[in-house]
Amino acid sequence: MQSSEAYLRAVLERPLRILAIVLSVIIAVGFLMFAVDEFDRAANAQTRQLKGYELADPTPAGERRREQRHGKAREYIDDANDILLKPFGGIVSSGSRWAQRGVPTLLGLLLYGFVLAFLARFMHGRG
Repeated sequence: MQSSEAYLRAVLERPLRILAIVLSVIIAVGFLMFAVDEFDRAANAQTRQLKGYELADPTPAGERRREQRHGKAREYIDDANDILLKPFGGIVSSGSRWAQRGVPTLLGLLLYGFVLAFLARFMHGRG
């Protein structure tokens, strides 16, 4: 009985670790792409309005504008990032795009990266 529990923990540990890494990478890449867009926008001094585009949980109109602006691969990452950060989207009420995107990103990394990795280590330690 003891060996089957140890085997089950070992089987769950690796997928949890991999999931923590993959979700963290998706969130980090999504934020990096957001930051590149913001730097590009600031460097070019563009004045276009992006209402809803830059949010962690964009509006449907913002989502359509983003799809038109980005390529397929970028949109897949953005969509995955939207899903992962949706639980944290309404937390920040600041007018700053950096705060609206940065706080959910940090919370997502904390939850998906740290907590899942901790669970994986916990599974390993219980054996």
